[in-house]
Amino acid sequence: MSDMTEQTQQPEGVEQPAPEQPENFWGKVDSFFGITKSGSNFRTEIVAGVTTFMAMVYILMVNAGMFSGVITESADPYGAAYIATAIGAIIGTFLMAFFAKMPLAQASGMGINAYICYTLLAEGTGLTYANCMVFTLLDGVIFLVLTLTGLRKEIFEAIPAGVRHAIPVGIGMFIAFIGMQQAYIITDSSTLTGFVSFNVLANNAFVSYEGGNVMGMLPALVALIGVLAIAILSKKNVKGAVLWGILGSTALYYILLGIAYAANVAAAGAIFADISLSNPFSAFAAWGKDSVGAVFYEGFNFDSYLGVKGNNAGSLVVVLLTSALSLCMIDMFDTIGTLYGACSKGDLLDENGTPIRMEKMMLADAIATCTGAIAGTSTVTTFVESSSGVVAGGRTGFTSMVTGICFVIAMFLSPIAQLIPRCATATALIWVGVLMMTSVVKVDWEDALDAIVAFMTFMVMLLGYSISKGIGMGIITYVIVKVCTGKIREITIPTWVIGALFFATFILT
Repeated sequence: MSDMTEQTQQPEGVEQPAPEQPENFWGKVDSFFGITKSGSNFRTEIVAGVTTFMAMVYILMVNAGMFSGVITESADPYGAAYIATAIGAIIGTFLMAFFAKMPLAQASGMGINAYICYTLLAEGTGLTYANCMVFTLLDGVIFLVLTLTGLRKEIFEAIPAGVRHAIPVGIGMFIAFIGMQQAYIITDSSTLTGFVSFNVLANNAFVSYEGGNVMGMLPALVALIGVLAIAILSKKNVKGAVLWGILGSTALYYILLGIAYAANVAAAGAIFADISLSNPFSAFAAWGKDSVGAVFYEGFNFDSYLGVKGNNAGSLVVVLLTSALSLCMIDMFDTIGTLYGACSKGDLLDENGTPIRMEKMMLADAIATCTGAIAGTSTVTTFVESSSGVVAGGRTGFTSMVTGICFVIAMFLSPIAQLIPRCATATALIWVGVLMMTSVVKVDWEDALDAIVAFMTFMVMLLGYSISKGIGMGIITYVIVKVCTGKIREITIPTWVIGALFFATFILT
């Protein structure tokens, strides 16, 4: 034997390490997402992903219902909005899965969509759906720049604490009010608003049908029972309580409508006569024609806005900047709060109490908003319902990948989703309003400054029917009180700038 052969012989009794085996497909998936490393497993991640989807799938119906009233040129506005919403959710959630690798999901944010549909697109503004997609795209670009440059932190700190704490409260009250209006729980009256009458002895219509709107006691009753059902299910920790509440409300709606039809109520017959199931691919056609890319080929045409008496190029610039900034602030505060809240439920915080991979999640949010605007939907943001998946054990991006796949499947179910009445989706609006009220305890009500700032913020949001004006009033109130109490030096330059922008909005638009 040669010396070389002798050198290759191993000493007896020494166990040799087994040669490394190449990872199989699922091993590579595990390594990519860090599933085993995080202490999780595939089954848990799948269950968590489906749980998150069940908790937030209502956004497809709710957002489509809201935008179907503002995509005015479409033959199928609901279908177009449904697909746009699904695309935004898919893009945002997959970004969380593959880029941030976190168990959180994204979709068109509640509150932000209301701001667009009921404030920017309110009757008489002259703005169009495509114009608002421009604002949304600018929101995403601003958020992206702020995140990449680190200015996000400066902007966040420039907003007075009273306003920051009041924003979710005001948004919650605002969208709950919208939900109650859609279900006709709140009606027009001599006092501007009134409560629906359930007096069976009076000559009140159980159900009426005008211009495609179902009114009367029936929708109000369904919505109130639906909200109570969601509360009961949530109290019992039932996963997907909001979805079950919507589905249960839908079933109750058709049962009561069927009883009314059997009793020869004309409105019930008219409602059933208008029901039809369309080809699911017609929604894709409507989306391709009226939503995707509208931000580019119609969004920069502001002739309709400039045609309104009193509007001019100067006011347009102010509206453009303040609306994009308002959307960005709402998105940023909502995202930051959601990330901290959801990650804290799954031990996904670092030693400083900051969510791990925070910057990547913020970038995912900003990119999703930009792509969502191009797809034709309002600001895409991280959903607080993601917490349900984290609580169910989701720890990695595999959870959000499962949620994204569920949204892909849901895209093809728009005809079925269209059967869900507005009074059923209104239950989600009202319940989200309930959840967003928790921040009211963060306001220091013993401090006169915090109290008036918070009060003006959410009361103007609710009664003024405008989220951005509520934020603006809160900041302006803060500045005025600080100046009048001799504490002008405590007002930061960013706060002065933001306050000045809102002041210009009030006096010029």
